[in-house]
Amino acid sequence: MQFLPDGFTLAIVATVIVASIVPCHGIGAVIFSHLTTLAIAAMFFMQGARLSREAVISGLAHWRLHLTILFSTFVIFPALAFGFRGLFPHLISPAVMVGLLYISLLPSTVQSSIAFTSIAHGNVPAAICSATFSTLLGVIVTPLMSGLLLNTQGAGGGDDGLRGVGAVFLELLLPFLIGQLLRPWIADWAARNRNILKITDRGSIILVVYTAFSAAVMRGLWHQLPLSGFAEIVVANAVLLALVLLITTFGSRLLGFAKPEEVAIVFCGSKKSAATGVPMANVLFSASTVGLIVLPLIIFHQMQLMVCAVLAKRYARQYEAGLKAEGVSVYSAE
Repeated sequence: MQFLPDGFTLAIVATVIVASIVPCHGIGAVIFSHLTTLAIAAMFFMQGARLSREAVISGLAHWRLHLTILFSTFVIFPALAFGFRGLFPHLISPAVMVGLLYISLLPSTVQSSIAFTSIAHGNVPAAICSATFSTLLGVIVTPLMSGLLLNTQGAGGGDDGLRGVGAVFLELLLPFLIGQLLRPWIADWAARNRNILKITDRGSIILVVYTAFSAAVMRGLWHQLPLSGFAEIVVANAVLLALVLLITTFGSRLLGFAKPEEVAIVFCGSKKSAATGVPMANVLFSASTVGLIVLPLIIFHQMQLMVCAVLAKRYARQYEAGLKAEGVSVYSAE
């Protein structure tokens, strides 16, 4: 039974199926976009309300962890992707290969990395710091690396970068800071109602999956490639994701990180942001190629959510088993 999908993973798969059959569009897409923003803001508000100032300062102080995550995001990922192109130059069509290379240059996700770290009982303050810094750094690094390595034109429009920084602040950092400021009055309530945090964590991921996949379906996700081309993307993405997960998991252990820090490294260091990558691709690439270049990213985004959902529940079960072995009563991860 332990190898069967849990309820959360099945919910993500069901969300993908629903988005494929009944994608949101028009005014519905606008409404779901706003709902997703509110859910993400609520998650960060609750995180801010629960985390003590000491924990936040401790998260900032984990410089070795931050460097490890950034190294995985901006060095290991590109090395694997470009190495794959060097070893198998004719295995994948050129347009799809550019899409895979573009994935490797993107920053980490923020909301899902932190949500999965929270579900898995990892170091949430450190994950917040690393994922947010990765996104801010990616606004500069990704266009520069894309221009140098992928021969894009006009990389990194300034207004686009400023909008990205503004979105990170308004949707993520500001709710977190408000939660921190209100912590003296609501911390006890938040601690007593931990299931609310669980709902905001998982609800935000479900909404991200639905809105992102709906947008992909409306762009003609299932019509842009033949079945063989789609299979190429799935297999290449799976190999890339599996290698990075293995490297971050065993690499963090070799570097002597404790389990909470390992969790943060695995979930922050193995992700790539579709929220950053899709709009940025519209600036970096021509209109005739952007569809096929973005398609591998959208598929990778869904794949990483599904795989990390399973990993997060596995880490959560290990954590709860350890507490039970010590005689500590815990609520179920389910």
